[in-house]
Amino acid sequence: MLKVCKFGGTSMADKNAIERAINIVKNDPSRRFVVVSAPGKRFSGDEKVTDLLYKSFKERYDDRHPSFDKVRQRFCGIADELGVKTNIGKYLDEIEENIEKSQTSDYAASRGEYLMAILFADKLGWEFVDAAEMVKFDAKGRFDSESTNDFVSQRLKNADNAVISGFYGSMPDGSIKTFSRGGSDITGAIIARGVKADIYENWTDVNGFMTADPKIVKSPKPIEILSYEELRELSYMGASVLHPESIFPLRGSNIPINIRNTFEPENKGTTIMVDCDYRHRNGRLVTGIAGKPDYTAILIKKSMMNNELGFVRKTLSVLENYNIQVEHIPTGIDTMSIILESNQMDKETLHKAVEEIRAKVSPDDIQINEKLAMIAIVGHGMAEKIGTAARVFNALYRSKVNVKMIDQGSSEMNIIVGVANEDLNKSIAALYDEFFN
Repeated sequence: MLKVCKFGGTSMADKNAIERAINIVKNDPSRRFVVVSAPGKRFSGDEKVTDLLYKSFKERYDDRHPSFDKVRQRFCGIADELGVKTNIGKYLDEIEENIEKSQTSDYAASRGEYLMAILFADKLGWEFVDAAEMVKFDAKGRFDSESTNDFVSQRLKNADNAVISGFYGSMPDGSIKTFSRGGSDITGAIIARGVKADIYENWTDVNGFMTADPKIVKSPKPIEILSYEELRELSYMGASVLHPESIFPLRGSNIPINIRNTFEPENKGTTIMVDCDYRHRNGRLVTGIAGKPDYTAILIKKSMMNNELGFVRKTLSVLENYNIQVEHIPTGIDTMSIILESNQMDKETLHKAVEEIRAKVSPDDIQINEKLAMIAIVGHGMAEKIGTAARVFNALYRSKVNVKMIDQGSSEMNIIVGVANEDLNKSIAALYDEFFN
């Protein structure tokens, strides 16, 4: 048995959390490779190290570096409390000097993981491996999956144990390139694939995925088993326990992901598998419910739209030119709705794009509907049970929620509904009550 473990920011936040993680690793000899994040918040109002490092980049030309001073204090404190031999001050001096020379914020942002991995490796007595040696991006900044897998396999094949820094890799010129925030989850998956692990354990501060947001539903039921597809759907809609891109390195490898709680290690958490039969989950139709507010819908009407060659392509090309990403496209014979995340464009850009669509495809009518929330009801069992959709809409009807948009994936694994922002929490609570109570 070979396990790769990733520990998140809360698991690296202070001496007590770090020592818990150390004990978890030591208690199972099969946990041979560990990926760590930068230290997270220790208490309400505290600052994450990565946030301080982003600020340090902005302050790099100033006479004073108050944000980096806080980073220095944080790591010196951790090193002293852990009683490690590493001269962390030497590394901090070098990093502060290099940040002043940085052209992008990626180098600065990545140093929290780099320093934490050095300290964690020292405390364990293991080898430290810099992710920049193995995780590769191409000249355009795109992750190079196959090259990375080769580097990981070669670099770690003779290592008994190693601690690897998460969140970043390197460009062809050797400069540092980061994943998006939360990217240490991706690094963990990359390492798991490269060493052909039997399981990838992702240690965080929650007991895996819940069937709904505990901020909305009191004590929601846990999800013990989840498929990769279900994970993608729920993560996309805001169930943010795991980075939604972290499954991609593992596709085709059949390596399961186990979400565990550093602070409750006896809890089995959620296991995410390539494929899982819903009938093994007590026959539960719906695996989970998740939702997010603040979407915008562009509603387009045109008679005989279905007979007009290139109508959809012309419409979407306008949005592409404005660098606006489309989330959903529910359609009818003479109608099309384009759903967008509102935070990716300002109102001026949106209205310019709509006017260009009007000029390009001459619709009979075009409207903008803002302040929409999207809710996904997800589960493999839905496709095999008559009446699931009816239960969704009856639950919303009983709660006096007006459904503004309906979409369903071709796999019939999800039903997505759009409601007003102010109805988001009420809708999730009603759907949870329908399917889980």
